[in-house]
Amino acid sequence: MIKVSETAKKKVIELMQDDGYNPATDYVRVGVKSGGCSGLSYDLKFDKENQEDDKVFVDNDVRIIVDKKSFLYLIGTTLEYSGGLNGTGFVFNNPNANRTCGCGESFSL
Repeated sequence: MIKVSETAKKKVIELMQDDGYNPATDYVRVGVKSGGCSGLSYDLKFDKENQEDDKVFVDNDVRIIVDKKSFLYLIGTTLEYSGGLNGTGFVFNNPNANRTCGCGESFSL
């Protein structure tokens, strides 16, 4: 399961609407790809449909889809949003990550 904080929910809904997506019917696609300074990096985008082997979750009124391979890396992750002085953007609090980079955009297991 992927969790979504209240601040991330507000920002996701705002950005989806700005990009022409409907938060009630469309999805936030969360994934993992090779790359970044720690080996794996997070991928976050909007999607209108899910694929056959996607996992689908709803948390805090946000519809999330994760491909089967990425799901193994993301179990228990919370999507948060930080708008503070140290940087603005989405943050993945991943309990499976053994090491993260300084920018928080990549990790390793």
